[in-house]
Amino acid sequence: MTRILLLLGVWALLAIPARAEQEPGWESLFDGASMAAWRNYGKQDIDEDWIIEDGAMVMLGGGGDLITRENYADFELELEWWVEEGGNSGIFFLADESSLPIYVHAPEIQILDNARHRDRHQPDRRSGSLYDLIAAPAASQKPAQSWNTVRIRFAGGHLESWQNGVKTVDIRLGSPRWQHLLSQSKFADWKGFGENREGHIGLQDHGDRVAFRNLRIRRL
Repeated sequence: MTRILLLLGVWALLAIPARAEQEPGWESLFDGASMAAWRNYGKQDIDEDWIIEDGAMVMLGGGGDLITRENYADFELELEWWVEEGGNSGIFFLADESSLPIYVHAPEIQILDNARHRDRHQPDRRSGSLYDLIAAPAASQKPAQSWNTVRIRFAGGHLESWQNGVKTVDIRLGSPRWQHLLSQSKFADWKGFGENREGHIGLQDHGDRVAFRNLRIRRL
């Protein structure tokens, strides 16, 4: 009987992700086996330095930025990320695709080793932050080589984000507060930054090993 109960308990734990994937409206962006929902920015395929390892999408370094094949307007995105010691990466959203780099127009939720990377000295460049605009609370942050959960919700211009269950961002794009923060940031003179209301989700290649898993999205 004990053996049966133990097996049932293991089965129940394994079944949780499958049930979550079946929740109404959610679609998988990575199921642990296929990167079909993605391509490199400016290309139709994926560089060989993006691999699948232990059920995660892993960028070994130099694989180029990834974007979703589809565009999303109002959406809710959930994922987990991991970065190596000293590493830097990011999650872009509302990204367009042009001859310019992805970061020129797309806001970014930062991924960082807050203890070692040089950007650690600027709070709004630490993990979970809306890069160079809004600093994430320290309570949302874990050491490098830990798995972190991120949830991003964008609806009607209202952006919210959570890292490890802690709210990190709450702002309306285009609002007076947004414009003030923008004017104080590196993006002050970047024409078109944060103006899109629909676009790709992007995963950044910053030259460091980074991994993502359990990526899913739903349209709102």
